[in-house]
Amino acid sequence: MHSLHFTSETSSNGVVERDFVLGEVPGVLWSPTAGPAHAPLVLMGHGGGLHKKTPALKARALDTVTTWGYTVVALDAPGHGDRPRTAEDEQARAALGQARAAGDNALFESVSLRYVTSLAERAVPEWQTTLDALQALPGIGTAAPIGYGGGISMGTAIGVPLTAVDPRITAAVFGGGFFVSEALLEAAGRITVPVQFLLPWDDEHVDRHSALALFDAFASTEKTLHANPGDHRIIRWVGVDKEFLARHLGPASS
Repeated sequence: MHSLHFTSETSSNGVVERDFVLGEVPGVLWSPTAGPAHAPLVLMGHGGGLHKKTPALKARALDTVTTWGYTVVALDAPGHGDRPRTAEDEQARAALGQARAAGDNALFESVSLRYVTSLAERAVPEWQTTLDALQALPGIGTAAPIGYGGGISMGTAIGVPLTAVDPRITAAVFGGGFFVSEALLEAAGRITVPVQFLLPWDDEHVDRHSALALFDAFASTEKTLHANPGDHRIIRWVGVDKEFLARHLGPASS
């Protein structure tokens, strides 16, 4: 098993940001400069073509740390951010670009489904290994409640199968526009933890009915859908239950 190695550390406005690598997977951990040990841990996934420190994700991470005293972790997905691209990554990106340029939405959907399914198959074990390593740290430990908070678009395509197989995750925020496979619907049917789901109503690539089908598939008895105007790149957090994770994960002092 690979060890987690911190490679840099900075501190600003009450938040410590630490970059790390675990094997070949780069990640970042945000935590309060001072606070109790074993605070809840929130996992955040980024969208397709982005990275672990994309501005919107980092803003949500910092808000989570400063508002609730939680720890937040994000990873670069396979073929994204600081990670090298495989031949499969390069081929998929080229095919997606060609389909978009040609306005061929059927081809775009087909390539997206295959590629994101492959990414999830690679990323889910990486997230689980990262959780194992983080729980071995004295400041986190196995007592820290864990939530998946802010899995947008590709982050949801990875976060849904992760939440379905890892019982350590006790609440999840998903959302964004994406194409939904039968495998993703099946994984959603195995999720029973509370779910909050954000939907951009005007996604130019994805029929909103696919996202509604995914929401309907969650087996959770507590699940809430928040829809706002917005395209594929704009997720508006208007009217969202901002205390959702805090209510289910508990205070940092517990």
